[in-house]
Amino acid sequence: MGAGSVLLSGSRTPSIEEGRRRQGPLWLQRTKWTWASQPLTPAEAESCRASCFVMARFWLCAAATVFFLAFAILYSRFSGSLVLREFIFHISWRTEKILYRLDVGWPKHSEYFTGATFCVAVDSLNGLLYIAQRGDNIQKVLVFTEDGYFLRAWNYTVDTPHDFMMLWLHGENGTGPAKFNIPHSVTVDSSGRIFSSKKNFFFFLVSQVWVADRGNKRIQVFDKDTGVWLGAWNNCFTEEGPSSVRFTPDGKYLIIAQLNLSRLLFVAAPPVGSIGYCSVISSIQLADQVLPHLLDISEKTGAIYVAEIGAKQVQKYVPLKS
Repeated sequence: MGAGSVLLSGSRTPSIEEGRRRQGPLWLQRTKWTWASQPLTPAEAESCRASCFVMARFWLCAAATVFFLAFAILYSRFSGSLVLREFIFHISWRTEKILYRLDVGWPKHSEYFTGATFCVAVDSLNGLLYIAQRGDNIQKVLVFTEDGYFLRAWNYTVDTPHDFMMLWLHGENGTGPAKFNIPHSVTVDSSGRIFSSKKNFFFFLVSQVWVADRGNKRIQVFDKDTGVWLGAWNNCFTEEGPSSVRFTPDGKYLIIAQLNLSRLLFVAAPPVGSIGYCSVISSIQLADQVLPHLLDISEKTGAIYVAEIGAKQVQKYVPLKS
């Protein structure tokens, strides 16, 4: 024993291998402290190579993914590929957005809601709102301004409406295409969509009628002029069918009410060239038993008015400013 060394009874000096096990992989220590004076063992060298290979493969895959997405976006913009546009459409709506907020100050005179408010219609040209109520001995129709001021009411309805022409009609009960089970709301895509003919290889503009087929848990789409069935959405409605559907004025979204779930869905309008698939990008969960029945949207302001048959009121949602 050298000077200053002490060896306790029953103890022994740890071996080099024990020191390596206690301190971790030696090649990591040498990397940090550059212990170049002691060579790596074969096992340590193999571990180092394996780790470097895994890291290199990870970064290669990440770079390839970024390159592929960038290429697909650019190509879809300039090539007119409908398949790629559909793919990019689904990728771009992954993150939920907050699009609307409740206008808590609307209306100014809520005491006029005395029945079950089941319907609302916006006259955007004149800035008026028409609300229909159910109940006995009440005013059946209320008229408000879009700002929430009550104007008038009446308790009679239009009798024997007629000066019209039937263009086309679908009405048979069933579950197949162009058949219905409680068709509950209809809206028109005024901007139209461009569809391609696979047979003749040309494109044509189609104005569409979108029907909330509530009992069949789907939205069906028809050609506005001919009534030809164009397709259907059902992937968003596994829990409950849509009770109301409207397009936003800019044509970017569809607003859909689900009655018994007390929920509003904000769905991306399909890409040019196809009906696409229902892709929810945002939602508003209302209180239980509010029961949003029908809704309408102001063409001027984009505000949403929801007739809530359970809460016996109409609420206004305004778009958030970007």
